[in-house]
Amino acid sequence: MKSSHKLLILFCLFILVSAAKAQKHAFDEAYRPQFHFTPAENWMNDPNGLIFFEGEYHLFYQHNPFGTEWGFMHWGHAVSTDLVHWEHLPIAIYPDNDSQDKDFATAYSGSAIIDENNLLGLQEGDTKTMLAFYTSKDNGQRIAYSTDKGRSWTKFAGNPVIPFDEQDDARDPKVFWHPESQKYVLVLWRMPEGEKSKQGFSIYTSENLTDWYFESHLAGFYECPDLVELQVNRRSDDTRWVVFDGDGSYIIGNFDGKQFSPETPKTQGDFGKNFYATQTFNHIPDEDGRVIQLAWMRGGEYPGMPFNGQMTFPAELSLKTYLEGIRLIRTPVKEIELLHEKGQSWEEENLIPGLDKNLTKKVKGDCLHIQGIFDLKTVNSFGFMVRNSKKAAGIEIRYDATKQILSCLGQGVVLAPEDGKIQLEILLDRTSIEIYGNGGKAVLSSCFTAEPDAKELVLYNTGGELLVKTLNIYPLKSMYNND
Repeated sequence: MKSSHKLLILFCLFILVSAAKAQKHAFDEAYRPQFHFTPAENWMNDPNGLIFFEGEYHLFYQHNPFGTEWGFMHWGHAVSTDLVHWEHLPIAIYPDNDSQDKDFATAYSGSAIIDENNLLGLQEGDTKTMLAFYTSKDNGQRIAYSTDKGRSWTKFAGNPVIPFDEQDDARDPKVFWHPESQKYVLVLWRMPEGEKSKQGFSIYTSENLTDWYFESHLAGFYECPDLVELQVNRRSDDTRWVVFDGDGSYIIGNFDGKQFSPETPKTQGDFGKNFYATQTFNHIPDEDGRVIQLAWMRGGEYPGMPFNGQMTFPAELSLKTYLEGIRLIRTPVKEIELLHEKGQSWEEENLIPGLDKNLTKKVKGDCLHIQGIFDLKTVNSFGFMVRNSKKAAGIEIRYDATKQILSCLGQGVVLAPEDGKIQLEILLDRTSIEIYGNGGKAVLSSCFTAEPDAKELVLYNTGGELLVKTLNIYPLKSMYNND
């Protein structure tokens, strides 16, 4: 018994020391992203429990505090007041230790809400209780709660709220309030009866957050469910519901509180190399009005770094009507401007290939925000070489005007010009690049590694003339610099 107490004390000391180290960390390593969230140390994957509460955005995430490889999942935790500058906090949720057949029941993905009406009776004082719904490996769907704005966490005594079924590998609960039905909704990935052909998202409802009733099942999905209502063409009187799969693909339809009715086929949500486990923030105030999404950039490499994993930059979601139907739009949140340094701008610049006129030859940097509108005129292709140097070619962002394909790092997407023009918005960080085409209709999110000293930028065009209608390029300061 004494030995167990000693181990517990040592473990707690380890966590406290780790949290202190996170705050003192320089966060300026050669392959450390400077405006995409990373853990101070060790492994990170899926975003969990994204929620806004009393002036703070909470980002929880799958985290292994013992190494840079996947395993021993905990919920890491960070907060921000502006979606840009993040403060690392101590680990929020630890694995459960009451599994009947395993010593380490890891804490898998989930979501968070606020118990607005104190249904669980846990509230202390005036601060409402924050509830985290998570999957405990082989222990069902569970709740942890915080009565101090997410600074400390306790496991709910009534766990599990949805028991474990050994024939049904259920996980990743997404919980939200549905005003029209006046019930809470829980969306859960399941493989009913262990049959792969049936795997998908099950929908449950509850009036008290503890008794959950199965309502329907939507087959054809895998992991990390999300279900959210979005305005069409920014009209409050015209909305649709969007269900997201683990890989960010989505289906648009309607939701009555019990069942989702698809209107579209499944559509790819991101066309880059590294995009997975999307989740949207709960409880964003009505006066803000945005739906904000985050994803894990799965598969990135960070040679020699003390951490492994980064998130996408937060993005605002909306729906827009095109000739081919309603499509999802994703754009970086406006708070990116908080990191802008003095930039450079161009207007109405006509580029002729072969004249060796690189408009951007004076731009240097490994963290850039690029915004441009390009009239294709007679061009065959155009693009940027980012992180370029005299020693090695950089990463190419290319638009093929003859095939109407936007591509980068071996991945591409068909993107038709609008009124003869292509609009590009690019977020370049030290080990990632996010490219938003035509106002976010097509997005490519990818990771890369480049020589740390490669910081040149080249704008090129081939085969004909390109008119740069507007081009704005802003160097971005580190999110770890609060000046």
